Amino acid sequence: MAQSEVSAVVEEYLEAIYRLQKKHSVANTGDLVKQLHVAPGTVTNTIQRLEKHRLVKHIPYKGVKLTAKGRRLALKLLRKHRLAERLLTEMLDINWHKAHAYACKLEHSLPDEVLNHIEETLEHPETCPHGHPIPSETGHVTEETAKPLLEASVGESVEVVKVEEESEERLRYFEGLGILPGMILKIEEKAPFDGPITLNINGERCAVGRSLATMIHVKPLQQTLPKR
Repeated sequence: MAQSEVSAVVEEYLEAIYRLQKKHSVANTGDLVKQLHVAPGTVTNTIQRLEKHRLVKHIPYKGVKLTAKGRRLALKLLRKHRLAERLLTEMLDINWHKAHAYACKLEHSLPDEVLNHIEETLEHPETCPHGHPIPSETGHVTEETAKPLLEASVGESVEVVKVEEESEERLRYFEGLGILPGMILKIEEKAPFDGPITLNINGERCAVGRSLATMIHVKPLQQTLPKR
């Protein structure tokens, strides 16, 4: 395998571990197999390689965590990925549900000089099209406070901050419903026994299953205080 291919594989693993660690505090082999679509043996071998280079640390019976070195590399890749998504959607008019897959191919070949020029051209965007923060050049990440849609109350109006899921199929579904970062949703009903959540989006009612609702993160609308 060529050195460039090895580098790309390592980067994909670091990015996947970062995402899983953010959700579950550690990344286990089973989740990596699902996310990267590879065999368990392949994951085990690659993890051993990453550990050898001090990019991850193995936690017995739990999984792996990124070391400081591994986290820096993962954030650098995420910065490339999310700026590439912005470039694709804003400059090339690529649909947001396709941008993730294309950015996965672009991110490994973007030099820092080109990346910084892209950021300047886009006027320093803070998030990717799906609402995730874009790490700074120094690796700083500013997360906007948000909660899962499931935690919003019936009757509450909220603004979509980000959509966790980045698969093309689900993103296309969310887009069809109008569930995009910046959109306002009103929770009209929560069916009992793990039933769907009914939303009002621009006057249109729609029902979203709870498994999909966990992927949507929202914040309360800012209320203007009355003048005295």
